[in-house]
Formats: sequence, structure tokens, C-alpha cells
Amino acid sequence: MQKTNTLRRGLSTRHIRFMALGSAIGTGLFYGSADAIRMAGPSVLLAYIIGGAVAYIIMRALGEMSVNNPNAGSFSRYARDYLGPMAGYITGWTYCFEILIVAIADVTAFGVYMGVWFPEVPHWIWVLSVVLIIGAINMMSVKVFGELEFWFSFFKVATIVLMILAGLGIIIWGIGNGGHPTGISNLWSHGGFFAHGLTGMLLSLQMVMFAYGGIEIIGITAGEADKPENTIPKAINSVPWRILVFYVGTLFVIMSIYPWDQVGTNGSPFVLTFQHLGVAAAAAVLNFVVITASLSAINSDIFGVGRMLHGMAEQGDAPKMFTAVSKRGTPWLTVVVMMVALLIAVLLNYLMPEKVFLVIASLATFATVWVWIMILLAQIGFRKKLGAEGRSQIKFPLPGGSVMSVIGILFLVFIIALIGYFPDTRLSLYAGAIWVVLLLLSYRLFKKKNNVSSQG
Repeated sequence: MQKTNTLRRGLSTRHIRFMALGSAIGTGLFYGSADAIRMAGPSVLLAYIIGGAVAYIIMRALGEMSVNNPNAGSFSRYARDYLGPMAGYITGWTYCFEILIVAIADVTAFGVYMGVWFPEVPHWIWVLSVVLIIGAINMMSVKVFGELEFWFSFFKVATIVLMILAGLGIIIWGIGNGGHPTGISNLWSHGGFFAHGLTGMLLSLQMVMFAYGGIEIIGITAGEADKPENTIPKAINSVPWRILVFYVGTLFVIMSIYPWDQVGTNGSPFVLTFQHLGVAAAAAVLNFVVITASLSAINSDIFGVGRMLHGMAEQGDAPKMFTAVSKRGTPWLTVVVMMVALLIAVLLNYLMPEKVFLVIASLATFATVWVWIMILLAQIGFRKKLGAEGRSQIKFPLPGGSVMSVIGILFLVFIIALIGYFPDTRLSLYAGAIWVVLLLLSYRLFKKKNNVSSQG
């Protein structure tokens, strides 16, 4: 291990773009979308469009600050600089908590997908193996990680595109369906487009926003990006509409081919849809894709927490030992800690049933939304600190400025209210509130300890 704690820049626009895609297009789409479809019916398409628009606001707000100050601590650092040290501390640790929960959901889903092929093998064995393999990958140089993530995500994205095209073939020409085109009447013939009313669509937004969780990793990559002033804007501008196309396009195809109210929640709606149509080979291919999607998302999860903890340790919000960097330029200790933490997922998969996914997802949504709100608040603080003259010189400004951030914050507060609305997810809101209280207490203890040690 080298003495320096400097991360190496080695991520190109191509790497960052696909890392963001890999992080966002994972279990939220392939597994969690089933719950969103059940809540809203076909109008879930509108929910994903609304969610995508808000995700874009968040990414542009983060991009505005990332181009100005590319830092591995990212939004934790920005919250600290523009909202105060306590805000930075809470934001950084909540992000780590968020990604840990998301990673648990991702590895849980991986076990479910592998169970399709190997039903006799317990899920926890698959979960344990994936934690060890992905952890080892993250010990390599950032360039190796970025390249692997690129191919994980590229394969996933390419297959989604092919699936959309194949779905259109079934819809228009009946290819694979005995020459009988399905058309798109399923979008309104089973209770209407708003099958559960406008209320159902609004209620689904909770699961929809979980699906977009992970996009903020673009800010974290800034610390290891080549020429961040160029790579970050390119990645941010291209990713949101791609995510939106993939989400809306895939769910449009699924619900056109098969009645939305018969898309089950015991696995990926992608796989189930094609199984019901009797396309066995397609189902097998799609199961492979969702396994790849899980691997990609887990890979990004471990990367994100590792870099965030490293950045927080540098600014004094996490133990200094997390600044340790290997000869390959990777924060090896943070990766090890993330792997150990993920063993919780192994335990959960051993002790608890698969229905734990919804609770995990809602808990992750709370943490994600909290981080997003802090990003938007930090952007408002950033602009205030710059003043009128400084604001005119921002290299990558958020269109609409602070007004758009306020709109985004109001929407996210509504999402938190939704989490509290459902009895099944209300517990996660209580858990989230307890988490914030614990962080407030730990902040005072951590800072007190640091002050004592610095005086000594």
C-alpha cells in the first residue's frame, strides 16, 4: 500500500456515461417495476416520465457543482461547503447508507434471478459469491473497473434495445405470437390507462423514484474523471434521456404484449412476460440480462460507497483510515468495509423471505430522496455564495437555476409523504427518521473526539 491517499484519474466520458446507466438501470427496472405496474397500471408510463424529468433536474444541479469543483466527496463536500459541516456529514453517511441498502436489494435480486435457473440452490449462496467476486473487481485499478462496468452496462443496454425491437415485432406483426399482432390495446382495455385513477399513478411514484436511484454516482466519478469539465457535462446530458427511453420503452412493450394486471410480482416482469408468451429462449436470455444488470449495479454500488467514504475521510467526516489507497490507486479499505456490510444481505437472504424487497426498496428510497434534497439545497446555497457575477460565469448551469431546484425539492417532499402513506413502507420512514437522529448524535460525538485528538 502506498502512503499517498490520492485517487487516480482514469475514467473517460464513455466509462462515466455507462456507469450512470449501469447504476440506474438495475433492479429498480427489472424487478421493482412489477410493484409500480401493480400500483398504477399502464399510467406507470407517465410516472416514469415525471420521475425522469425530476432526475434530470437533480443531475444538472449536481453537474453544475461537479464541474466547478470535481471532488470524490461530491455532494457530501458540496453540502458541507454550502449548507454547513453537519449537512455534509449527514449527507455523506446517508448516501453510504442508501447505497448499502440498494446494494442489498441488488444482491437479493441477483439471488432471485439465479434461482430461476437453479431453484435447488439456496439464494444466500449466490449472494455470498457475488459479494466476493465484485469486491475483488473493485480492488483493481479504476480503469479496469470502469472498463468492466462499461461492458456490463453496454451488454445490458444493447439487450434492452433488442428487447424493445423484438417487442415491437410482436406488437405490430405478431412475430413469436403465432403471427397474431398483440397491438397496444392492453394499455387501455383492462380498466383504462389510469386503471387505478390518478391516485394510483401518484402512489407508484415511490417505486418509480427508487428505480432512478444511483444517477448521482456521476458526481462521485468527478474525482477520477479525465478532464471533468468536459466528461461530466457530456455524461449528464446523454444519460437521462437514455434512461427515460429504456424505462418507458421497455414497460410500454411489456404492458402492450401482456395485460398489466397479470404481470406478477414473483420475479422480473420482463422474464415473466416472455415466459407467458411461450418464448422460452427469450425468457432465458432476459434472465441472463437481468443477472448482468444486477452485477453492473452491485459493481457501481461498491464503487460509489468506496469513493464517498474516501472523500469524507479527507474532509474529516469519516475515520482517517478510509483515506488509504492501494498501489493501484483504489481506496481498498472502503471496498473491504462495503463487502463486510454486504454480508448483511447474505444473512437476510438466509433468514427472510423474498418479499423483503419492497421494504428494502422503500428504505433505500427514503435515503435516496434525502440525498437528492441535499443536492438541490446545496445547489441553491452554491448559487447564493457565488453572487450575481459568479452565477453568470457558471460553466454548466442548471436551466432555470434555483427555481428548478425548489420545484424538485417540493416533488421529493411529496415522495417522502408517499412512503409514510403505505403501511408496508411506513416502517422505513420511521427507520429513516431514527437514522437521521443517530447521525445528529454521532456527529457531535465524532467532532468532539476529533477536537480532542487534534488538541492532544
